[in-house]
Amino acid sequence: MQTVAQILIGLVAALHTYFLVLEMFLWQRPPGRALHGFDPDTARLTAPLAANQGLYNGFLAAGLVWGLVTGSLATQVFFLVCVIVAGVFGAATANRRILFVQALPGALALGAALLAA
Repeated sequence: MQTVAQILIGLVAALHTYFLVLEMFLWQRPPGRALHGFDPDTARLTAPLAANQGLYNGFLAAGLVWGLVTGSLATQVFFLVCVIVAGVFGAATANRRILFVQALPGALALGAALLAA
């Protein structure tokens, strides 16, 4: 079960690294604009907000990697709970799809980590 937990945590970290790249570097390009269906002007106007979100996603990814490298369950749990809370909040305030893209993978990884402990 430990291996499953580590793989799931790694996948959540990779997902948040992808979010960082998408929000910080690709927001005004077709992949970023397609995410929310933004036209070029809207993407340009919202790019600073997206970059800020991307940076936070990068912190989540870094924390999860840190938890994997150190083997610290407490660190893994903390950052996975942060991922889940951010996903639930995003689903409630921005787009329900965030619940399945962010919160659900985080919850699965958290469950696996706790079962492996």
